[in-house]
Amino acid sequence: MIRYAITSRALYPGSEQKKQAALIAESSRWIAEGINFIQLREKDLPAAEQAHLARKILGTIAFSSSPTKLLINSRPDIALATGAHGVHLTSSPDELTPAQIRTLYAVADQEPPFITISCHTLAEVQLACQNKVDAILFSPVFEKPLPDSRPIPGQGLNQLQAACSVASPTPVYALGGVTRQNASSCLAVGAAGIAGIRLFQFAAAAK
Repeated sequence: MIRYAITSRALYPGSEQKKQAALIAESSRWIAEGINFIQLREKDLPAAEQAHLARKILGTIAFSSSPTKLLINSRPDIALATGAHGVHLTSSPDELTPAQIRTLYAVADQEPPFITISCHTLAEVQLACQNKVDAILFSPVFEKPLPDSRPIPGQGLNQLQAACSVASPTPVYALGGVTRQNASSCLAVGAAGIAGIRLFQFAAAAK
């Protein structure tokens, strides 16, 4: 089972400095546990601070000779500048295409990037496969409770199964409301892995 952890320093208490330190510490724990992918998703931070976090995480990966790959959310420039393993994209038409990102990596004489994309409909899944992404994050599978508004309803396991069928042989990772209790049901309908923000957080695991 592929495990795909997504960062969110907003989950940690304290000052901005403490939040970033906690994010780095959590990432180090994920790396030690052999999490397959870490997506750095701190889009509100300036590029320099995102790059600083990326370099810290990449340093830990290199030091531990871990197979974990670091992907940067929607910022191929930061991924290239830091030597990250790849990029995560949204399905927005404003994003660069996977082909364009691979060209950027090739021009920079870097290893081919691993590219994932978020999809919410079967049409988006089909387009992602046509664009030859490496993996798809399909969401939300289950209802997602939100602290300040109504929960986002999940699409359900049947829709996840349909997404996996449309995407095949491109792997699909289940995202949105996935827990340790329902992860196996995602795999049973064809998902190659599970993804989440809170799912792999230490505090959530302790509950």
